Amino acid sequence: MIKIALIGQPNVGKSSLFNRLARKRVAIVSDVSGTTRDVRRREIDINGREALMLDTGGISKSKNEIMEDGSEFKIFTNVKRKAVETAKEADIVLYMVDGKNIPDDEDRNLFYELQALGKKLALVVNKIDNDKELERLWDFYEFGINDDEMFGISVSHNRGTKKLFEWLYEQLPPSKEELAEEQAKTISDKEMDLLVDPIEVAEEPEEVDPNHIKVAIIGKPNVGKSSILNALIGEERSVVSPIAGTTIDPVDETYEVGDKKITFIDTAGLRRRGKIQGIEKFALMRTEDMLAQANIALVVLDASAPISDQDEKISGLVDQFGLGVIIILNKWDENMDTFEKISEEIRGRFKFLYYATIVAVSAKTGRNVKKLEEKLLSIYDNYHRRIPTSDLNKTIEMAIRRHSLPSPNGNRLRIYFATQFDANPPTIAVIMNKPKMLHFSYKRYLINFIRDNHNFEGVPVRVVARGRGERSAEQEQFEATYQEFHLPTDFILSKFEEEEGDFEYNGDY
Repeated sequence: MIKIALIGQPNVGKSSLFNRLARKRVAIVSDVSGTTRDVRRREIDINGREALMLDTGGISKSKNEIMEDGSEFKIFTNVKRKAVETAKEADIVLYMVDGKNIPDDEDRNLFYELQALGKKLALVVNKIDNDKELERLWDFYEFGINDDEMFGISVSHNRGTKKLFEWLYEQLPPSKEELAEEQAKTISDKEMDLLVDPIEVAEEPEEVDPNHIKVAIIGKPNVGKSSILNALIGEERSVVSPIAGTTIDPVDETYEVGDKKITFIDTAGLRRRGKIQGIEKFALMRTEDMLAQANIALVVLDASAPISDQDEKISGLVDQFGLGVIIILNKWDENMDTFEKISEEIRGRFKFLYYATIVAVSAKTGRNVKKLEEKLLSIYDNYHRRIPTSDLNKTIEMAIRRHSLPSPNGNRLRIYFATQFDANPPTIAVIMNKPKMLHFSYKRYLINFIRDNHNFEGVPVRVVARGRGERSAEQEQFEATYQEFHLPTDFILSKFEEEEGDFEYNGDY
């Protein structure tokens, strides 16, 4: 797939153009210089022709960061290095500049450096908000760019983008449909009008791919989330530094393992709400959006530091969104305690994540990274696991025999049957006579008993009590059959399979 890289100094509008090409607000956009630091990747479609868009961090002349020990860490040097590496990887480079400023030596030197790569190169002059400001383009002809490879646009006002998109369309290879028809399609004005203002077009819901695992990486700043991502992917995709808050935009990367496709989302480090400032507020909102879309969360803890209250609060987000979870003890090579001791402390403090799997890794040395990948695949299977109705009812029956239902205030409770009516996470309904009287402690007992008899490692299991009138279509059909033929419950349960969703009596009982 053709790769298009967006390169330029900070705050020239790269992320805004990236969002418009992606037809979605993917990247955080703000007036703060240096908001984007990592490379964001997104597949785009320009009138049927596909490409991979790469949004890089702003190449800045900002001063180096001063560490606590007085040393300097060149974070923006790393951002520039990553941006140039991305340009080398790309097939097409869009060098973006601020049209409201006169080009400086930094702009010229960067452009010439990119020109020397021998890639297809276009100069995009942003913030040309009206016809009068088109005169500013003359200042940029000194770069030696051809007229048909320079575009004066205004992303915020949606001016001039049509010409740029048409140029990109011409650079992309024909789609499979075009090749099959053996003729190129012409971009109609109507289609391009839709393309140049894609954010306003209603987004269609994406189909759920059962083989696509979405994993959110969360934790406090500087616990090693980006290092974990790089170790899993096998290459440097996120900028890593000892400076807390290096990652602002969530970074998503996808790779394949067997028949599964895994998308990792490296989110910004979450501070206490009182300490969140500026663009970090956008990062927190985006992190919560990512968790709502994820299947599994990797909660990263610093094994070399004590567990804090903020670690507990961040972990609470996982429970809130009902995700599968792996607690990662990173920096294990710097830890002095035993695994058993830290695991016991985590279980004690994160009681709401009692089902979580704990894995000790070192992103620096690669220790247990392969084991982490294997756990991801098995927990995803558990997250989608469905128990056949007959097996589930046998489990519930054993649980009741071992510990009978309570009788609150002399009321006799009775469970008629149970069925798993949802997955992601697994959710089970127990149909009973007085559902409101079932105490939460007995629900917890049922959940633990189900866990003991079925593999739900790393995922939450939910049990809800329902009355006879609160049933799904399958449950209603089940009850109708029971009433019509007056058949024994055990016989009905043995015949009723949730995967089929129906039951037919053939008169052989």
